[in-house]
Amino acid sequence: MSLPLILGLVGLGLVVYLISTYNQFQTLLTRIKASIQEIGNQFKRQANLIPNLEASVKGYLAHEKSILTLLADARKLVSKGQDASAKVAQLLPKLQVVVESNPQLKGVDVVSQLMDELRDTSDKIMYSRRTLIDLTADYNQMVITFPANLVARLFNFSEAAGLTIPDSGDHLTVKSEELSTPRVSL
Repeated sequence: MSLPLILGLVGLGLVVYLISTYNQFQTLLTRIKASIQEIGNQFKRQANLIPNLEASVKGYLAHEKSILTLLADARKLVSKGQDASAKVAQLLPKLQVVVESNPQLKGVDVVSQLMDELRDTSDKIMYSRRTLIDLTADYNQMVITFPANLVARLFNFSEAAGLTIPDSGDHLTVKSEELSTPRVSL
């Protein structure tokens, strides 16, 4: 082979490497931005979902409590031989007919669903954070390791900050109160 051909192939290889590495940097930066947006999305989901689920569960548990109270009162009246028809009349419209001594109440299922949603939401936030941490580490590793660091310097790529939660700026859609973990109080 001739020297110009060898130099041309080496030059072509360098150009391909340069373009490829530049595109890797840009791809990682784009994925880091998307990952930050996903964290915000999950915080927003948490801020909207958890209070609504909590209110629903509280309402359901209050309903069950009123049914149990009416049932207990009716049983007391019956056991004392008093007229329980008024209490039973109040209770019957609230119960589905079930052939057993106690009504089937589903409070445990509703609370279990709430707990599943809390766990799922927490897992999604953790996964989103982990993704951002991994992407940032991959990007930062390219910025500091040879020979990719030469491309980083050439195109002014610098290390990414990693996981930070901004609390101001026009570009944000997540409010600071949405960043805190909601407390469930039944």
